[in-house]
Amino acid sequence: MEKSISRFKEIYGYEPEGIYFAPGRVNLIGEHTDYNGGHVFPCALTIGTYGAAAPRNDSTVRVYSDNFPENGIIEFQLKDIAFSEAHGWANYPKGVIYSFMKAGIEITHGFDMHVRGDIPNGAGLSSSASIEVLTAVVLNYLNKLGVPMIEMVKLSQKAENEFIGVNCGIMDQFAVGMGKEGHAMLLDTETLEFSYEKVDLKDSAIIIANTNKRRGLSDSKYNQRRAECEKALEYLKKKLPIRSLGELSGEELERNIGLIPHEVLRRRAKHAVLENERTVKAADALDRNDMVEFGRLMYESHASLRDDYEVTGFELDTLVEIASKVTGVIGSRMTGAGFGGCTVSIVKNESIEDFIGKVSKEYQEAVGYKADFYVVSIGEGARRLC
Repeated sequence: MEKSISRFKEIYGYEPEGIYFAPGRVNLIGEHTDYNGGHVFPCALTIGTYGAAAPRNDSTVRVYSDNFPENGIIEFQLKDIAFSEAHGWANYPKGVIYSFMKAGIEITHGFDMHVRGDIPNGAGLSSSASIEVLTAVVLNYLNKLGVPMIEMVKLSQKAENEFIGVNCGIMDQFAVGMGKEGHAMLLDTETLEFSYEKVDLKDSAIIIANTNKRRGLSDSKYNQRRAECEKALEYLKKKLPIRSLGELSGEELERNIGLIPHEVLRRRAKHAVLENERTVKAADALDRNDMVEFGRLMYESHASLRDDYEVTGFELDTLVEIASKVTGVIGSRMTGAGFGGCTVSIVKNESIEDFIGKVSKEYQEAVGYKADFYVVSIGEGARRLC
């Protein structure tokens, strides 16, 4: 917080009104189910994005990021919100402002904001959702709007869908906004019903491994996968009274798989349906403290994402394969959209050093460059700090 205050004063020449924080997130299991009406099981992290902000007396918005200092101060007007390639990262806060105003929420004045984050950009830990929800919280406080967090989560998702152009589901923004320290969230993305599940790893830790292969969602195959699932759903709806793939059980899909004429679409639907079932089973296993079963489901999830959904790639597969051979690893899988990004592993505490050493060495030998590792804790959702 002290760093954020001092940097805000350096950039804008006066004291900020408040300091805000929005976490990153990791999804323990349940990938590519959120836009298919299924369940996800994410948790907020203690790493994230800090924002220092203050209101202005005019309609000007100025933003600056320590993560992208080459962009300098980016300035725009509330009455002229439009996507601009030249504005780079600032399109995310712009998109949130746009979503608020499109929803009929009056933004009465501009503001100055400085942000700095410790989420690796492009790693699949939701740096974009973090800055979106952070901006929503800042807008809410500075304009005294009284918008509930769940509505800010929905508006942040709309910003990414409609302004940025990524057809993401609700999971990322939901986990960032609604996170609870020490708990994961079992979220039904169709109804937004959720429950907090205590994560008591006892003698183990969550380790995130970053492939360091960058990928951008909007120019990746993410939107293509979503379209493929929608097409598979169209075929199934000709006979079945369903609204989403998440409503089907594995047995129901198997009985009706012939309705889908294309093999690729069948595999996409298979992943969406079975991954949803895995997620519910995994939450139950965690509740029973059955970490062996939880780990098995993590590996099963990765195999499905690799074979049926085809969103992993050489780097992610290599990390999981190496991890599976290290003593003390309970489970490992890719997390996030895929096409690069990160894996999440649950590792016995006494094996952490050995895990990082072995996986780091063998990954670099296989891929040609290093992976980065983060031993993470589960933290609170987005909020004002002071």
